[in-house]
Amino acid sequence: MALIDNGIYVQGKRTGNPDTLDETYELMRERDGMAWIGLYRPDPEEIRSVATEFSLHPLAVEDALKGHQRAKLERYGDTLFIVLRPARYLDAEESVEFGEVHLFIGPGFVVTIRHAENPDLKSIRKRLEAEPELLCLGPEAVLYAVLDDVVDGYIPVIAGLENDIDEIQDQLFGNDTQVSRRIFQLLREVIAFQRAAAPLRDMLESLQRGSDKYKVDIELQRSLRDILDHAVRITERTHSFRSLLENALTVHSTLVSQKQNEETRRMSEAALAQNEEVKKISSWAAILFAPALIGTIYGMNFTFMPELDWPLGYPIALAAMFVSGFILWRVFKKRRWL
Repeated sequence: MALIDNGIYVQGKRTGNPDTLDETYELMRERDGMAWIGLYRPDPEEIRSVATEFSLHPLAVEDALKGHQRAKLERYGDTLFIVLRPARYLDAEESVEFGEVHLFIGPGFVVTIRHAENPDLKSIRKRLEAEPELLCLGPEAVLYAVLDDVVDGYIPVIAGLENDIDEIQDQLFGNDTQVSRRIFQLLREVIAFQRAAAPLRDMLESLQRGSDKYKVDIELQRSLRDILDHAVRITERTHSFRSLLENALTVHSTLVSQKQNEETRRMSEAALAQNEEVKKISSWAAILFAPALIGTIYGMNFTFMPELDWPLGYPIALAAMFVSGFILWRVFKKRRWL
C-alpha cells in the first residue's frame, strides 16, 4: 500500500486517521478540515483518485506519475505543484544522494508523493503536529516545513563538498596521479547538486510574489524569506564550488603540460648530448679510418706491388696517413664536431 500516513487536521490538530483515500475525502468534507495525504511510490490508480478528488491538472498528474522530474514550481489556479530534490552527502562514497518529492498544495489539502527514501516526511509531520499554532495556518505551513527541511538538508552537503574540494587542493600540487579523476567525479556531483538547488531561488521568489494575492500569513512570509536567504547562499556556494573545480582542472592540465614539457626538454637535452657524443665518435672514427685504409692497402703482401720497391714508399705512406688525418680533423673541428 502506497498510503504511508494520512491525517485530517482541524485548527492545527489531528482529528482523524483514515485508512483509505475514500475515507479521507469523506472526513475532510465532514469536518471541514485539512487533509494531508502521504504517498510513497503510489500506483497510478491512487494518483488518479487524488487527482479526481482535488481536480489536479493533468500535466501535473502526468509528471507525478512519471517521476524523475527536475526541481520546479507550477501553479494551476489555486493549486501548486512543487517538485523538490532533497539531497544528502554520503561521506564514505564521497558522493551526493538525491531524493525526489512531489507536493500538491491546494485549499484544504496537501498531497505529498515520495519517489525516494529522502526526505523523511514523517519527522516533518511530527514536528508540525507538535506546533498546532503553525499547522493551523493551513497547507502553506506544510509547504514551508518541507521547504525548510530540504534547504536545511543541503547545508551538510555543502560542508561535505567543501571538505572534498579542500582535499583536492592539497592533492593538486602533490603529484597525485588520481587527482584528475577525483576532480571530474566531484565536479559531476557539484553540477547535479546545483541542478537540484538552483531552482529553489526562483521558486521561493515566486511564492513571495504570490503571498499577498493568496493571503499567506505574514509570519509564514517571513519564514519563507529566511529560507530564500539560505537558498541564495547555497546557490552561490555551489556556483563557487563549480568554478573552483573547473579552475582546478585547468591548473591540473597546466601542471601536467609543464611536467610533460620538462620531460620533453630533458629528453631533448639528453638526445642533443648523445648526438654530440655520436658526432665526436664518428669524427674520430673517420680520422682513424683514413690512415688505417692507407696502411691496409700499403700492407697487402702481394708479389707484384710496385710501391714495395719505392725507396720513399714508407715515408710517403706515413705522410699520407698524417695529412689525411689532419685534414679530416680540421674539417670536423671547423664544423664543431670536435
